[in-house]
Amino acid sequence: MFMGMLIMVLLLLLTFCNIYFCHIQRYFLVGSNHAETKYRVLKIDRTEPKDLVVIDDRHVYTQQEVRELLGRLDLGNRTKIGQKGTSGLSRAVSAFGIVGFVRFLEGYYIVLITKRRKMADIGGHAIYKIEDTNMIYIPNESVRVTHPDETRYLRIFQNVDLSSNFYFSYSYDLSHSLQYNLTVLRMPLEILGTETARTRQESFDIFEDEGLAAQGGSGVFGICSEPYRKYVWNGKLLDVVKTAVHRDWMLYIIHGFCGQSKLLIYGRPVYVTLIARRSSKFAGTRFLKRGANCEGDVANEVETEQILCDASVMSFSAGSYSSYVQVRGSVPLYWSQDISTMMPKPPITLDQADPFARVAALHFDQMLQRFGSPIIILNLVKEREKRKHERILSEELVNAVTYLNQFLPPEHAIVYIPWDMAKYTKSKLCNVLDRLNVIAENVVKKTGFFVNRPDSYSSVLRPDEKSGCHQIKYDSEFLFLKVKA
Repeated sequence: MFMGMLIMVLLLLLTFCNIYFCHIQRYFLVGSNHAETKYRVLKIDRTEPKDLVVIDDRHVYTQQEVRELLGRLDLGNRTKIGQKGTSGLSRAVSAFGIVGFVRFLEGYYIVLITKRRKMADIGGHAIYKIEDTNMIYIPNESVRVTHPDETRYLRIFQNVDLSSNFYFSYSYDLSHSLQYNLTVLRMPLEILGTETARTRQESFDIFEDEGLAAQGGSGVFGICSEPYRKYVWNGKLLDVVKTAVHRDWMLYIIHGFCGQSKLLIYGRPVYVTLIARRSSKFAGTRFLKRGANCEGDVANEVETEQILCDASVMSFSAGSYSSYVQVRGSVPLYWSQDISTMMPKPPITLDQADPFARVAALHFDQMLQRFGSPIIILNLVKEREKRKHERILSEELVNAVTYLNQFLPPEHAIVYIPWDMAKYTKSKLCNVLDRLNVIAENVVKKTGFFVNRPDSYSSVLRPDEKSGCHQIKYDSEFLFLKVKA
């Protein structure tokens, strides 16, 4: 009897994958940490034509134990014992992680990352861009139930180019901000809850090969919190195995941008990292998706985080980090644009009356829960037009914000800042960047920004009377600093 086999080696969550392919009954996925000292094993049944059967024994193997296991499987897969020419194991593909599992009209496929490129490093945690992927059909050909439309659905799925602006990290949660991740790392295990604490304790040490000792809250074992689903793009592909496998196998990816540059400030190296997380809710191309859905998710929503850190110390516990987050997105109203007409500016249509600003309330409720107050809106659409176009949205948004502020305490009211950027751009008397700098400075004074320091989290800007510059004043009165859009 032949036994099918798929071998993967992934980092923490498994960094490098060698996939070996045998014949009929099972795939085995073998994942290791970067040092290849600890391994996990998944078994996938290939005899099920439509169901996905994945078994994780949740045992951590040593290198010797894995070699013995693979040796026994290799020996058992030969057509005749002692015959070397017909081994049951042959390498099919090398990969760096599992994107997920997907099924259309036949059986399941496994989607694998086969090429990656390192884009940034935050606190010793590498961030990678997906360069290429591969899909492998799981059921064996002998049990495959063919469907005439399978190829069409597969082609539609593959139209999503996973090599275009998708990012992942084995040990850093890209769906959350730096402030949230550091907060989780500093929480005692008893506060995190039983499951999260157990997961952190069981996870691989990703720095083991570098000889670094565990440093309390330094993130040696990675960020083990639940990801923020809005910015996760393969959540549905992993949900099918989420309860069946260990957390180390779950590799969440985001869509957007990640870039890092190194600067010298007075001779001291500083990393500037920019992470943009695009929302997977109500996603779509421009013009096809506008406004908001009935749950308050807006089109084209992107959360952008700028992180500054001391490049000479790559550690969350000893290094210095600051972060600022802002969000952009479509106006939270029921509106759309008709693109059936060949016009450079399709007319804007308010699709549904919303006198009680329900959809705007749901949207800003999400913002308040994630960031706290104040929520500051910077509206850059046109205010003065010969024929109403963008101004339709501005007027409706002002009405919605005014209505919602009736129910908020004055100190937590939504701040609305209209600024017709197109008008100022055309004016020769106004410098757009200077005006935006004034707005940005006022906003930062109200919201503050996150600073990773042992004595406090809260910081505000105050003018330095001697130099005329701004200094950072730390206030240990607050545990957390709110970071807002």
